[in-house]
Amino acid sequence: MPTSPGWLGRAIEDYRVLLLDQRGTGRSAPVGDLPGMSPEQQAEHLTHFRADSIVRDAELLRAHLGVERWSLLGQSFGGFCSLTYLSRHADSLREVIFTGGIPPVATPVDEVYAATYARTIELVERFYRTFPGDRDRMRALVERCAAGEVRLLSGREVSARRVRTLGAGLGMTGGAEELHFLLERDPASPMFRAELERHLPFSGSSPIYTVLHEACYADGGTTDWSCERVLPRAYGGDESLLTAEHVFPWMLEEVDGLAPLADAAQLLARHEWPRLYDEQALRSAEVPCVAAVYYDDPYVLREHSLETAGLLPDARPWITNEWLHNGLRTGDVLDRLIDLVRGRR
Repeated sequence: MPTSPGWLGRAIEDYRVLLLDQRGTGRSAPVGDLPGMSPEQQAEHLTHFRADSIVRDAELLRAHLGVERWSLLGQSFGGFCSLTYLSRHADSLREVIFTGGIPPVATPVDEVYAATYARTIELVERFYRTFPGDRDRMRALVERCAAGEVRLLSGREVSARRVRTLGAGLGMTGGAEELHFLLERDPASPMFRAELERHLPFSGSSPIYTVLHEACYADGGTTDWSCERVLPRAYGGDESLLTAEHVFPWMLEEVDGLAPLADAAQLLARHEWPRLYDEQALRSAEVPCVAAVYYDDPYVLREHSLETAGLLPDARPWITNEWLHNGLRTGDVLDRLIDLVRGRR
């Protein structure tokens, strides 16, 4: 019986499981710094790595395998791909299971990110209520970063604005405790420096996560560095407030491995993205859909998820505050969803 990922053992009790490396990741021609291309060529190349392209890949694989219809399990961005699949090839699907991943449809990207900031602030304040001493620890850490006193093991200096992205972990079950343990360490120690690098989001190891992050939410239109433009004023007056899954143009300069795509990222921010979802097709998609909607999820908000679920004729959302965005890592979540899609709950 496999032990990783945590849901796999439960899944193979009912399904034959295919784990796909979506284009640009894993062993599927992973995207690096795209050497030998101009910024324009890099940007054009990267426009082919969103959910619409990934769904086309999956459809080709389904046909190649001779599978008439298959089931989808979409976690986080996988849910975005699953909804795109429902928009375009519902006849290929037996059922869809979403976990923390029913995306907003036809919602302006600025509205999406404004809502994620509001939820993030709620989680940050909850964190400080749980660990009251950590607000002062975070302020002290921000001050040390501003003074140039904090570095990663690689020697890279960590800016005050980058260290405030540590709020990304608060969207995960167990993330608050991990951040607390980090802040308890001596910022000058090697262990702190190593753990800090592990907790900072948007590393250079997966550049498309950074340069296409806003684009994955764009159901049409341009993104134009939405996270930076809609950053609430409260962040300017309280250095202990943290951001989460929010990408900023300065990351292309401060994060190792991203600089080769900096100019391409600027072009992508001005790119006019096509629609990902077809509302009429979704309303007529007679495919059983179930979803774990995490009540406090700061990445894929319950309000957006439930609104989209209302478009689907056979959607059964399960709203829970027992887990955050990574709830699928426990077999219990998938077990409940399989029962739900099979009509056992």
